[in-house]
Amino acid sequence: MSKVCMITGKGPLSGNNRSHSLRATRRKWDVNLQKVTLMVDGKPQKVRISTRALRTLKKAAKAA
Repeated sequence: MSKVCMITGKGPLSGNNRSHSLRATRRKWDVNLQKVTLMVDGKPQKVRISTRALRTLKKAAKAA
């Protein structure tokens, strides 16, 4: 299972840890993915989406 949002396509980011002496070691920030059941083509389907996408979907559903 890849760590990619099925709606936005967001994936992990990479960068450096920085110690007090500014020594750099590589690290990774994973996306906060959640399993959610959504209606896809009229059928309920479990998808892995980021919390940001989930928040946007909830906001759109509330406005409609």
